Amino acid sequence: MISFIDQDLYQIYEKIQTNTRLDFEDGLKLFKTPDLLGLGKLAHLAKEKLHGSKVYYVFNRHVNYSNVCINLCKFCAFGRPPGHKEAYELSIEEILQKLEESPGKIREIHVVGGLHPSLPYDYYLELLKAIKRKFPEAQIKAFTCVEIDHLAKISGKSIREVLLDLKEAGLSCLPGGGAEVFSERIRKKLCPEKITGRRWLEIARQAHELGIPSNATMLYGHLETQEERLEHLLALRELQDQTGGFLCFIPLPFLPQKSYLRGEIAPTTGFEDLRMIAVSRLMLDNIPHIKAYWVFMGIKLAQVALHFGADDLHGTVLEEKISEFSGAEENRALSRQEIERLIREAGFKPVERDALYQEISIS
Repeated sequence: MISFIDQDLYQIYEKIQTNTRLDFEDGLKLFKTPDLLGLGKLAHLAKEKLHGSKVYYVFNRHVNYSNVCINLCKFCAFGRPPGHKEAYELSIEEILQKLEESPGKIREIHVVGGLHPSLPYDYYLELLKAIKRKFPEAQIKAFTCVEIDHLAKISGKSIREVLLDLKEAGLSCLPGGGAEVFSERIRKKLCPEKITGRRWLEIARQAHELGIPSNATMLYGHLETQEERLEHLLALRELQDQTGGFLCFIPLPFLPQKSYLRGEIAPTTGFEDLRMIAVSRLMLDNIPHIKAYWVFMGIKLAQVALHFGADDLHGTVLEEKISEFSGAEENRALSRQEIERLIREAGFKPVERDALYQEISIS
């Protein structure tokens, strides 16, 4: 029998044991409980029911093709307006050259960027086609729902038509970025130019209906309330009930160091990050994977998060400009051996996967 300091956790433990879905009030108890270790026990139990001792990782590369963006959200340290001295855009040839530098067989190529006002629609299609020709065995995870909306606007096509074009060009799945927090109160304050949370969910729905799975994220630790975090999680859970298309949820701690909000908001604490991982695992009972994104969390805390409900340690990465611009302090790459060592030291079994969570090898 698991013991808890917070007596309210016993009721939630009973629900987990009987596979009873947690509700909004349960979620608030989880966010407010002072018993962090008890919360971790609950999330670890839920994780073990799904994955046993397995922890997943992928041999991947990140490609951030441009940081030019017309939205310029207040929490974002990555985007730059056109003509800015730090703005950049990569040609398809430059991107292929970067990918060719990867030491080993790439399983997943992760492609995202800003909303560039002048890159033509064909650039995105040709980019996918070129990557697929050069790396036919790699799966391409590309373009957030926000970017998909942008591509529909610049092409004059519907979301469905854009998704079908991208799928034909080689797209395997969508990353989860751009979700931020779905709360309209927050979006009006921090990212008024960005698509609404409802629009993000609708684009994800259409992708799922076309056989294009996706990830989902939440950027937390800025101006949002615990209630708004829960509303975000429950909106994802509801859509997953309907489509089953989400592969993984990634809680992303806000990095204020170089954003417009620097000095106004302190970085999240380790307790808050572990709590967010655990609550996500417990509330999102229908999304199979919870990722401890070491690029934002840091390697050591991500390793601890494997005991708080996370079952995925992301991947090798090599380069990731968004976190670099945001002030993340971790290395930009991990080797396969390093990731497997981190997982084993935490007491779990490393499992290499592809972008769709198909197992490649178990170490």
